[in-house]
Amino acid sequence: MLFNSFVFAAFFFVVSAFCLASMRRLVVQNLLLLVASYFFYGWWDWRFLSLIALSTVIDFLCGREIDRRTKSTEPSSSPSTRGHSPEERIHQDEVAAAGAYAHSPRARKAFLIISVTANLGILGFFKYFDFFVTGCADLLNTIGLPLSPRLLNVVLPVGISFYTFQTLSYTIDVYRGVIRAERSLLNFAVFVAFFPQLVAGPILRARDFLPQVCRPRQLRASHVYDGSYLILWGLFKKVVIADNLAMEVDRVFGAETLPHGGAVLVAVYAFAVQIYCDFSGYTDIARGVARMMGFDIPLNFNLPYFARNPSEFWRRWHISLSSWLRDYLYIPLGGSRKGPRRTAINLALTMILGGLWHGAAWTFVLWGVYHGVLLVVHKAVKPYLQSWARLVPRRCVILHDWIIIAGFFHLTCVGWLIFRAESVEQIPRMLAAAVTSFSLTGSGIKTLVAYALPLVLLQVAQYYKDDLLLVLRWPVLARGLAYCAMFYGLVLYGGRSDAPFIYFQF
Repeated sequence: MLFNSFVFAAFFFVVSAFCLASMRRLVVQNLLLLVASYFFYGWWDWRFLSLIALSTVIDFLCGREIDRRTKSTEPSSSPSTRGHSPEERIHQDEVAAAGAYAHSPRARKAFLIISVTANLGILGFFKYFDFFVTGCADLLNTIGLPLSPRLLNVVLPVGISFYTFQTLSYTIDVYRGVIRAERSLLNFAVFVAFFPQLVAGPILRARDFLPQVCRPRQLRASHVYDGSYLILWGLFKKVVIADNLAMEVDRVFGAETLPHGGAVLVAVYAFAVQIYCDFSGYTDIARGVARMMGFDIPLNFNLPYFARNPSEFWRRWHISLSSWLRDYLYIPLGGSRKGPRRTAINLALTMILGGLWHGAAWTFVLWGVYHGVLLVVHKAVKPYLQSWARLVPRRCVILHDWIIIAGFFHLTCVGWLIFRAESVEQIPRMLAAAVTSFSLTGSGIKTLVAYALPLVLLQVAQYYKDDLLLVLRWPVLARGLAYCAMFYGLVLYGGRSDAPFIYFQF
């Protein structure tokens, strides 16, 4: 069930009507949300409902057992929380976190291992089994040990990477003592399967979202207004901008013969806009749908193409994933606490695994390697860049900033070429074409400019005003014209409304 379909519009209308009718009955509303979320996920393939249910039950039980043993081991630092609100429980546990984490008994660690093993085992089986088996077979073949492996060719469950990371963060946070385990299986199941963000994120944290599930929601007129704008803007980015640029991107990357350099460059720029509008469009729709039901989903994109360096880019792009990798991988590996060499290794390993998270393909691994190299190099030269920036005359600061932004945007686009390539072999050929056989004839540049220009103009204004909801602050007439332009854009240029979101495959 796609957000950009009439089926979803009818589904959301029914669900929101039932949720509104049960607004004062929390248990009933949460039960309705769970049924709706499972129906939404089962629409893709009902067979995979068992996987999300299994992950939910495993992590719920493991979290309970970890939490129970934490309290029995640390009675003085963990007073009874029965009858307390989720916010009070979280606050009390944060006070006791250091002691509980430092003195964790073996039983607590055993249940954490069960949770991690089960979740990563399911994810690895469905997403990476064939990839690693094929890789091992290729390696053996190169050293003269021929092997013909039997592949499973299983269908990848949609959204499995997102909800797996979501449930993993819950169990780890309970183990660390950051939050208390949730007592209600219903509430926890809603947290895992909440349909607006289930199949393509953002990756929710239990500490932020579970309290919203556990308390009565209030729906205000501002929620409906803000949510409607986010849905409209998200649909415009996806259906009008991303889907139309996708045709130009697919034409170039899927060509049987190597295109000329101009077509490659335009296709790479078009893909940079496409993947941003596609993924951030999904997030905006998800946030808007949740907002209209009384929930707040965290921001996942914050003008990423205005980043000046790789660190800032990952604070602006896919924020929920980059923060997850930072908190549950980079920092546990040692972060930047063990010297420059270990920091470089930790950064590179984190980004390689982040690339592999996107899919079982060497292009994604190379994309992770590329961004790991950017982060390592930036960390090494950062003091010199700061010294250079202090030498820039004040009257040239704005120009200097835009040069830096434009330069890093092009480095990001090199990464997008790696990410989008059909194969590893295609990468050097397209890079070579981009710098040796440049021509704008038949490159699709008019298509790129026509669809990207509205986005660029609005985001420049958002950047200078530091306000992602800038349109909501415009005068009534300007707002009305903007809404009309988006609506008619959807009607006139939304011809590929059946195109799935790019991140559904991850």
